[in-house]
Amino acid sequence: MNTLHYTIVIEPGDAKHAFGVVVPDLPGCFSAGDTLDEAYANAKQAIEAHLELSLEHNEPIPECKSLDQHRHNPEYAGWIWAVIEVEDIPAKKTPIRLNVSLPEYLVNQIDQYAQAHHLSRSGFLAKAAQAAMR
Repeated sequence: MNTLHYTIVIEPGDAKHAFGVVVPDLPGCFSAGDTLDEAYANAKQAIEAHLELSLEHNEPIPECKSLDQHRHNPEYAGWIWAVIEVEDIPAKKTPIRLNVSLPEYLVNQIDQYAQAHHLSRSGFLAKAAQAAMR
C-alpha cells in the first residue's frame, strides 16, 4: 500500500475546548477532537477526505513538506506537532489500463448501455464491478 506522510499541528485543548488540528500542507483541511488521541484519529480521516474531494474537483494536490520544514512556523508556537501516515489516495485513483477479453455481443451490449447512460465503456465496467462487490 502506498502511503503519504502529512505534518499536522494540534492546538492544545482543555476541559472546555477541543483539540484543534490543522494540516499546513492542505489549505482548508482541519479537524478536532475532545482528546488528543481523537484529534489525531480525526485528522487522518480529514486528510483522506480532503484528498478525495480535491481529486473529484480536479484540484492539484500540494506536495507534502517535512515536519522539519514546518516546525519553526511562529503561527503555531505552543502547538503540538505530529506526522500522520495516510493512504495515497491520488495513487489509488490513477487509471490502470487492462486487457480483457469478452464476447463481441456482450461488448456491444455494454457499449449500448453505457452510451444510453452517458458513460464510457470503462466507466460502466467500473460501476458494474463496484456494484457486484458491494
